[in-house]
Amino acid sequence: MILVMENESFGQRLGKVTKKILKRTLILVLVVGALIFSFLYWGVYERGIMAGKVLRITQKGVLFKTYEGKLNLETFGALKGTSPIAESFDFSVESDETEVIKELEQVALSGERVNLHFKKRYTTFFWRGDTRYFIDKVERMK
Repeated sequence: MILVMENESFGQRLGKVTKKILKRTLILVLVVGALIFSFLYWGVYERGIMAGKVLRITQKGVLFKTYEGKLNLETFGALKGTSPIAESFDFSVESDETEVIKELEQVALSGERVNLHFKKRYTTFFWRGDTRYFIDKVERMK
């Protein structure tokens, strides 16, 4: 084995070392990239509840169908004797949440007030939804 190494030229040894370094660098980049993607895709930045009336729930997209909605947040008690200030909250629903989608469609038609439990993600992905806010539970107000 020592004889083989002595017979290798400097260029051949440099080529082997360079290939080994490139392989390890590529593996490292792929692992770090997968970790960053996983964090951005599944990571939750914030959890909360928004209350109001669902104005719309729609299915959008050509190749990737996403569910998008708008909640009318009526700000009560801000100013006495005036009409409520209209403010809206845009949200998305993951397509595998069929019960949530069905419930949102029902409350959008009835006009009843609801509490929407949401998760705010770090970023958006075009196949998942237009917003960073994802509804995971609908609570109807009695």
